[in-house]
Amino acid sequence: MSKPIRTLAFAAVAMVALTGAAVAQEFMFKFQSSDPAGNPNFILQQEWTEALAERTGGRVSVELLPVGSIVQYNETQDAIFGGILDGHITDTSYFAGKDAAFSLIANPVGAWSDPQQMFDFIATGGGKELMNELLGPYGLQFIGATTPGLEAFVSKVPLYGVDDLKGLKMRAPEGLVQQVFAAAGASPVNLPGSEVFTSLDKGVIDAADYTVFSTNQAQGLNDIAKFPVYPGFHSMPLVEISMNKERWDALPADIQTAFEETVAEFATRQVAVLAARDEEAVAAARAGGEITVIDWSAEERAKFRAIAIGEWEKVAAKSENAQKVYDVLTTYLKEAGLVN
Repeated sequence: MSKPIRTLAFAAVAMVALTGAAVAQEFMFKFQSSDPAGNPNFILQQEWTEALAERTGGRVSVELLPVGSIVQYNETQDAIFGGILDGHITDTSYFAGKDAAFSLIANPVGAWSDPQQMFDFIATGGGKELMNELLGPYGLQFIGATTPGLEAFVSKVPLYGVDDLKGLKMRAPEGLVQQVFAAAGASPVNLPGSEVFTSLDKGVIDAADYTVFSTNQAQGLNDIAKFPVYPGFHSMPLVEISMNKERWDALPADIQTAFEETVAEFATRQVAVLAARDEEAVAAARAGGEITVIDWSAEERAKFRAIAIGEWEKVAAKSENAQKVYDVLTTYLKEAGLVN
């Protein structure tokens, strides 16, 4: 091959390489998570960004940053609106101070007994439309939702149903969770997570709303509170994946579809992975012979849900949007046979 021909060939190869690089960088976004680096949730979220890049042939690149990298966990919504971030993966309840509706849709205490129920509500029960209606004024587009799963309940005393909650000294976060447990007859108190183990150990409290079973087990909570309720009956957060609406609207339809499909797949994988860890921890706890894992019946879960709905009504009264969430949510639960 003569020198001019070789030069042309090399130039053609270089052009192809440059074209490939341009495609790989066609759509670049910066998202911030509400989870720290190294957290199991964050690792799974990073896998989503990789799946999205692969699905789009490298046309989309999402740089996922851990909590606090650019703004605080409860400031990402404003940062997206202002163009500082392009999107976030975060617990929707962090924005309850702006509208009570965010609190109610993010964690309607007692509503869900399984993640799939929440996913069905989002997909077919009006949840997706509600999220976009709530986020629209803040310049965000809702892409999809995930969840770390239904939290277990930590207890030093056997709890077989709602009646056993009466008089129970327990830790619960301030807000709707505390309201619902108080309405069920328990005596909830505020305690930071760092004090839960010591407070249980010393008898300051007998139970706690804390986190998922595998984490409780790893931290030794079940060793001092030997009657955990699993699966839990109370709390399961909605974690939204949303982005700047103007940037979303500018995307081709196939890229929007890739976002939505990979988010749905990521949610399914996250639930499956974390549930498997919980089941492994439950099996180990049962095998030890000293921990009694209690699973509430569907009837008792329905009783607790009915009490919770009474507290949802109080939240609904706080804003027009919160009332809309309440109406859509309760309609779905009735149609799904989850409440009478």
